[in-house]
Amino acid sequence: MYDFLINNAGGVWLFLIGFLVNFAVVYIVVRCFYFPKSQRRDYFFTYILMSISIFLLIFILNDVKFKTGFALGLFAIFSIIRYRTDSMPVREMTYLFAVIAISVINAVIGGVPWQITVGANLLMLASIACVEAVRGRQLVSTKLVMYDRIDLIPEEKRPEMLEDLKTRTGLDIVNVEVGHIDFLKDSAMLKVHYRASGDNSVDKTVKFPKPDEDNDD
Repeated sequence: MYDFLINNAGGVWLFLIGFLVNFAVVYIVVRCFYFPKSQRRDYFFTYILMSISIFLLIFILNDVKFKTGFALGLFAIFSIIRYRTDSMPVREMTYLFAVIAISVINAVIGGVPWQITVGANLLMLASIACVEAVRGRQLVSTKLVMYDRIDLIPEEKRPEMLEDLKTRTGLDIVNVEVGHIDFLKDSAMLKVHYRASGDNSVDKTVKFPKPDEDNDD
């Protein structure tokens, strides 16, 4: 593909068309489906650049005959990449995989009929739109709360606990699960289930971060 791109003007147009199609589709996915709910500009930046990188890598190396050593070296380079952040949430990881898949599909635009490439992009967009529409109806999210009123922990006082949590958090709480109880500090860890209108980057977090994690790079 690289030699074809250099020696044939039609290859340049093929490259530009594939790049623009890929960028447009990924931008729609990230801007229209992902970003409105998450509002995470860091992942927005990551998805766009990851898409461009994958597209260029696959398109240019499409016809390269990989030797075993080179292939293993390339795999090792990608395997040591590690973001110095908290673990990526499931939704963000899913969108990352979708962005990579779209980029790979568009990068082989010269090797498959254009109808298949266009159809694959449209199917991806339609699938993501449908899944997001169905997912939007799931109104219950989860948070961990360190609660300081262990006198309300007993089951018979659960309604009073719910009212106290609703007043103090402002959340529409539907259920509470009691976890670790520390009588020395008069506190308990609660898993609070509440109705929410959008996504939150810390929803469904299963543990509190350690103090040294907060100060990590």
